[in-house]
Amino acid sequence: MNIFTLRIAPEMGQDQTKQQIEKGLKLYQSNQTDKALHVWTKVLEKTSDPGGKFRVLGCLITAHSEMGKYKDMLKYALEQIDTAREMEDPDYLTEGYLNLARSNEKLCDFQKTVSYCKTCLNMQGTTVSLQLNGQVCLSMGNAYLGLSVFQKALESYEKALRYAHNNDDKMLECRVCCSLGNIYVHLKDYEKALFFPCKAAELVNDYGKSWSLKYRAMSQFHMSVAYRKLERLADAMECCEESMKIALQHGDRPLQALCLLNFADIHRCRHDVNKAFPRYESALGIMTEIGNRLGQAHVYLGVAKCWLLQKEFDKALESLERAQELADGMGNKLCTLKVHCLREGIYRNNKQQEELREQVVKFLQCVEELELYCGMCGESIGDRDQKLQALPCSHIFHLK
Repeated sequence: MNIFTLRIAPEMGQDQTKQQIEKGLKLYQSNQTDKALHVWTKVLEKTSDPGGKFRVLGCLITAHSEMGKYKDMLKYALEQIDTAREMEDPDYLTEGYLNLARSNEKLCDFQKTVSYCKTCLNMQGTTVSLQLNGQVCLSMGNAYLGLSVFQKALESYEKALRYAHNNDDKMLECRVCCSLGNIYVHLKDYEKALFFPCKAAELVNDYGKSWSLKYRAMSQFHMSVAYRKLERLADAMECCEESMKIALQHGDRPLQALCLLNFADIHRCRHDVNKAFPRYESALGIMTEIGNRLGQAHVYLGVAKCWLLQKEFDKALESLERAQELADGMGNKLCTLKVHCLREGIYRNNKQQEELREQVVKFLQCVEELELYCGMCGESIGDRDQKLQALPCSHIFHLK
């Protein structure tokens, strides 16, 4: 549970607020989420202390984030920003903008996320900014990855990692390692894609005795994805089951959806579409409910690949159409690229020359926009599993 610093002056009434917030926290940490939310909502209705109100909103934001109720998370974040403006305290404002950035990141509004993160980083000189900058850079990296701007994503993750090391913040380091694993999955350097979540799992084992179990679940999930890409499907299944078990215990809907998607992908890799389809459907249900559009796009891509295994080309094209609508809505160029690539294969198979030419042109346009070329050899990056090297400036090259 990542609720930020407690800054409430011990005056009358404020003590009461503080006690109630702590009571909610204890309930939350012992998995009694509904009771915790009830306590915090009551505090929010009654308290006239802006500091207490700000902090209880922080608790509500974190809880709704973990439940996957991202629209509510955004609602509380907006309320928190209003409270911070009222108090005219730059520390509170920085924290408020970070929560606003994180809410938009979860809802896949990546441009807004980048903009709010920049606002946070521009509000320097506040005491809290030094503690929060790492989280801001992580959120910014996730947003750039959502927009398929890989170099800037990598740059942000590297900065977040530096803050984590400087502040000796192992939890942040663990989260950044998971995100680094994710970016290398997309860039198809599967050795690094596995290395970073394994590093995160080590951090959990070494330092995470008192941490929330979600850190273990998160590292196991990212390891599972990397194992799947490396075609180590038994290992992928084992890690994903471990992650799903924790996600179910904690009512972590967002992670449950990601695990279901990964289970479906594992079954697809085994050419078992009968097991894959219901899992894609379950993942899509949760992702639609919580507003994870990027996850939905990945589901439709997986479903399209299943239809292709069954040579059901019209159904595959239908799924790809939906994936592209979602990708275009978010500005995720990599997803769009994958759609053109799969369509190209279908039109080539069906000998539809005109449609094929159109897809080839769009595909090449996407490659240009993604700027995924090696500066040394000029070949494209991310079209197959290859070892990559990122320079300190975050430019990416083929290791060879």
